[in-house]
Amino acid sequence: MASSSSPDHDHVLTLSCPDKPGIVHAVTGIFASHSLNILALQQFSDPQSQKFFMRVHFGPTAAPGAEGTAHLTKPFDELAASYAMTYDIRPAARKTRVLIMVSKIGHCLNDLLFRMRSGQLRIDVPVIVSNHPDYKALAESYGIEFHHLPVTKDTKAEQEGQILELVKQHNIELIVLARYMQVLSPMLCTAMSGKIINIHHSFLPSFKGAKPYHQAYERGVKIIGATAHFVTADLDEGPIIEQRVARVDHSMNPKELTDEGSNIESQVLAAAVRWYAERRVFLNNSKTVVL
Repeated sequence: MASSSSPDHDHVLTLSCPDKPGIVHAVTGIFASHSLNILALQQFSDPQSQKFFMRVHFGPTAAPGAEGTAHLTKPFDELAASYAMTYDIRPAARKTRVLIMVSKIGHCLNDLLFRMRSGQLRIDVPVIVSNHPDYKALAESYGIEFHHLPVTKDTKAEQEGQILELVKQHNIELIVLARYMQVLSPMLCTAMSGKIINIHHSFLPSFKGAKPYHQAYERGVKIIGATAHFVTADLDEGPIIEQRVARVDHSMNPKELTDEGSNIESQVLAAAVRWYAERRVFLNNSKTVVL
């Protein structure tokens, strides 16, 4: 059936629950009974965790007033109770409110802000936090509030308390670490569990510490890459959202490797943020499901 849906009136349903027969039938039955058109549907049943995940992009039919969702609360609440389900319904056009944290390396920050302004990312960035003052002018050029919050071992708790206050003040839904070169405390990781995304250079083999691209050059790597993942108290071991790689060769010097790595980092982080904003990323124990 042709849809008269408008992007401004489309909505996205996301849900997860223990896997059992009848979930798809029950969910689609609710939409059919309320004359709502399913525009896209993705689902996944994980045999290991025995959990079911679903994302439904739906819109109104031509029926007057069909674009609202208040009438769906009761049937989905009843369904959630029957299936031990958690679910969320929100407008497809709604922008995710993001706080970006950065240190002195700015390619990921620049990329995210450009993609936001050009409409490639469905996000709103009301505030940027940095432990250095370098990107104050950049933030101001986008009309974004900038907070320079230096941090030391002795001031980490106070600084992270200020970050959480900004999260509350600006109704932040997601924190993005755009090459923020500080380890977050377990307190902040717990407070924003499942709501912090980090970008990390990843190589085969993995090079940790300072100047990873120089280490890769010394070892003559043939593939470089980057990983976007959720942040947990275990450093760089959170659930992976996206990974990408690029081929390199012996002719490339450390700067060329760094430049190529920067491109991959920007692309991978932007993809992870986009999928999160589009409600495509589900936590599944130590992994993610991306629909």
